[in-house]
Amino acid sequence: MESIVVKALSFLLAIGVLVAVHEFGHFWVARRLGVKVLRFSIGFGKPLWRWSGKQDDTEYVIAAIPLGGYVKMLDEREGDVDPAEAGRAFNRQSLKVRSAVVVAGPLFNFLFAILAFWLVFMLGETGLRPLVGEVQQDSIAQEIGLRAGDELLVVDGEVTPSWSQVVTELASASVSDRNLLMTVRGVEGLERQLSLQTRRLGDLAETGDLLEHLGIQPDRPKVPPVFGKPMPDLPAELAGIEAGDRILSADGQAIPHWSEWVEYVRARPGQPIDLELQRAGNRIEVLLVPDSVKQGDDLIGRIGVANQPVEGLWDGYRVEYRLGPLEAIGTAFSRTIEYSVLTLKVIWRILTGHASIHNLSGPFTIADAAGKTASYGLVYFLKFLAIVSISLGVLNLLPVPVLDGGHLLYFAVEAVRGGPLPESWLIEGQKIGLVLLAALMGLAFYVDIQRFFGG
Repeated sequence: MESIVVKALSFLLAIGVLVAVHEFGHFWVARRLGVKVLRFSIGFGKPLWRWSGKQDDTEYVIAAIPLGGYVKMLDEREGDVDPAEAGRAFNRQSLKVRSAVVVAGPLFNFLFAILAFWLVFMLGETGLRPLVGEVQQDSIAQEIGLRAGDELLVVDGEVTPSWSQVVTELASASVSDRNLLMTVRGVEGLERQLSLQTRRLGDLAETGDLLEHLGIQPDRPKVPPVFGKPMPDLPAELAGIEAGDRILSADGQAIPHWSEWVEYVRARPGQPIDLELQRAGNRIEVLLVPDSVKQGDDLIGRIGVANQPVEGLWDGYRVEYRLGPLEAIGTAFSRTIEYSVLTLKVIWRILTGHASIHNLSGPFTIADAAGKTASYGLVYFLKFLAIVSISLGVLNLLPVPVLDGGHLLYFAVEAVRGGPLPESWLIEGQKIGLVLLAALMGLAFYVDIQRFFGG
C-alpha cells in the first residue's frame, strides 16, 4: 500500500510540475506580448481551488483531473469581447505573436529539461563502473570482441563512466541503422575499438534488458556468504541463524558467494534446506524452511535476512560523475537535443511499423517510473522529469490539430494563403485531432494494462 501511495504522489507531483511548466510558457509569453489571459488551469474538470489575480483579473485554478491543463485567452471566436479590449484578443494578434504564444509551451518544456539536466550533472550521479564480468558464449558481445574484464570507456563518441551512460548511449543508437564504435580497455591496460551494427540492438521494448540481450554480465564484487542480523519471527531467526554465520553448504552443495545463496533460496519456497554453517570456528547444522512469497505470477522463497555488509567491498566499482557549472550547461543542452531526436525517431518508427507499440508509456508506466526514481533520490527524479518533459514538448509539437503543433500547422497554411483558414476547416481539424488524441491515449492505456496485468 505504501508503495502505491508513493507512486501516486510522485506521479501527481511530476505531472503537476510538467503541466505547470508547459502552461506557464503559454501564459508568460501571452502576457508579455499583450494578450489577455482569462484563466490559468492545472488540470481539467471541477475546480478544487481557484484564485483571482490582482493584475489583469486572471483566474488561477487547480482542477480535479490532473492529466493536463490549459490557458484560456481572450478570443472573439469563443465569446463576446468588450470592444475596449478587442486589441488584446488572441485572434486579433499578428501571426508572429500567435505563433510565439503557441510555441512557448513546448519551448518551456525543453528549457525545463535543460535546467533539470544541468542540476543533475552538477549534483553528480553515483553509478557502477562499466566493467564486463562475463560474456556469454555465441552472444553478440562475444562476436564483436568484448571480453571479461573489459571496461567500456566511450560508446558512440560519448564518454561512459558508468553503466547508466553505456545503456543510455546504446538505447539512443538503437533507433538508427548504422555502425556504432566503442572504445574499451582490457585487463592488460590496452585500449581497442569495437564495432557494433545498431540494428542488432533490436527494439528496446521487445528485447528488455539491453545488456542481457547483448550477452553481457556486468562485473560485481563477490559477496561472501555471511549472514547479517535476521529479521524477527521470520524463517532465518526461527531456524537459529545468527549474524556472522558463514554458509559452507546447502543440502551438501557448496555456496561460495551470497548471490548463489539468494538464487538457491528463491528457487525453494516452502522446501526444507539443510544448512552447514561456520560459527565462531565451529561447524553447525540447521534446518531452514523458506517462506513462500508471491512475486508476480511466481512463488519464491524468502527467509528474512540479508548478507553481512563488507566495508570497502564496492569501492573499486562505484564512480561519481559530476561536472562544473559551465561544462554542465553544454552537456545539458546536448543531452536535451539527444533525447528530443530519440523521441522523434521512436515515434516515426512506431508510425511506420518498424518499432513495437510497447515503446509507448501510459499513466501506469509513468507512475511506476516516478515512484521508483523518487525513492532513489533527487538526482534520479530530476532526470526522470527532464526526460518526460522532453517527451511532452516533442509530442505537443506534432502537427496534430488540438496540439500546439496543429495550431502551428494552421498558422503556416495561413502564412502561405495570406489569410486565416475558414472556420469550418478549423472545426473539422479539431474533430480529427480529438479522435487521433483519444486513439493514442487509448493505445497507451492498452499497452500499460497489457504490460502490468497481461504478462
